[in-house]
Amino acid sequence: MERLWTKNFILLVLGQVCSLFGNTMLRLALSMYLLEKTGSAAVFAGFLSAAVLPAILLSPFGGVLADRGDKRHIMVFLDVLAGSIVLCAALALTERNTIPLIGALMIALSVLGAFETPTVQACIPVMLTCGNITKGNAVVNQAASLSALAAPAFGGVLYAMLGLEPVMFASVACFFLTALAECFIRLEEQRTKGQERHFSGMGNDFAVGMRFLLQEERDVLRLLLLAAGTRFFVMGVTVVGLPFLVRTVLGLGAEYAGVAESVSAVAVILGSAMAGLLAEKWKTRRLAFVLAAMGASLFPAGVAFFLPFGAGARYAMVIASFFAMSLAVSIFSIFAVSLIQQRTPNALMGRVMAHTAAVTLCAQPLGQMAYGFLFDIFRHTVSAVLLLTGSFVCAVGLLSVGFFREFEENETRDNGSLT
Repeated sequence: MERLWTKNFILLVLGQVCSLFGNTMLRLALSMYLLEKTGSAAVFAGFLSAAVLPAILLSPFGGVLADRGDKRHIMVFLDVLAGSIVLCAALALTERNTIPLIGALMIALSVLGAFETPTVQACIPVMLTCGNITKGNAVVNQAASLSALAAPAFGGVLYAMLGLEPVMFASVACFFLTALAECFIRLEEQRTKGQERHFSGMGNDFAVGMRFLLQEERDVLRLLLLAAGTRFFVMGVTVVGLPFLVRTVLGLGAEYAGVAESVSAVAVILGSAMAGLLAEKWKTRRLAFVLAAMGASLFPAGVAFFLPFGAGARYAMVIASFFAMSLAVSIFSIFAVSLIQQRTPNALMGRVMAHTAAVTLCAQPLGQMAYGFLFDIFRHTVSAVLLLTGSFVCAVGLLSVGFFREFEENETRDNGSLT
């Protein structure tokens, strides 16, 4: 068996750790600033949703670029560009232009992420053998989560003490360090027969990726649609709900929001570790129960706001709920992405991963907007939002048992035919 910890893989992991640290710090600071200035979950969700749209629209182009171009050069260029954009935004920041500048910055980073995410995901199967793909995804997720563990707490304290600009400068340094690490990665390019670097056949590239999902791997497409439907609820209640519950409903400071996100990052680390340990013995059908656990994890937070508890007790139960949800989301994401990568040829990896990102992201802005309005309308009865969401997601997970059993049987049959 080939080694997991190769030079290329180590550099990729280090780069992702540094990049995620800067991204997480910056996202937390921008979120806190927007909530403080607007005080509205709906406005906050609107900014987040606007930032997601470029990723949905441009991910297919990012997939084509990842398959056609040099992945190392693409990653280096995108991280240098991201650091430069944040640096320019920090230098141009004034009291009058802060809100529109933050909106433009979030959109610009989303555009770059639409190209970088499929490129990074396409690197893993090229670096690692099939048997190490799930472990590699788990390691990348776990290492990035270690960065995300420290970043919210550090960013929250830095923001509370010094304001927005120092956080932005710190994230600039992280982007540039990531680009430096990526400069030393060496990858073998894998191209389909007759594929060239020019983009005249881009339409055909899209068609090839879509045909792979619609005709050759329909189980993968059904998995994507199920993940997208679940993402509507999970990401809406997490991305909008967690900071809104902590900052607006409970009235706690930015440092408490940072600690809450750090605790969720611990759960992601544990979930990644569990996925890596269980990679060889895991049964695909168990993903249905992981989905059900995502929904059930919201029940403690819903109960906390339903009963006459104080702010401290409610904060603790919110942390416990989102800890459990992050654990389940981490496990589900690693195994789902690994299943897709194992069923996809390397020459199509960038396009398929880009379609994966586009499909799953489509539901995110709708979910964020919906939960922004829901939390604004029911800000005095947020328990209803949390309990109903948890019940629905739990039901979806239990109803998907048959689908995942069939997915596992098809996977076993395909593997048997190859041997």
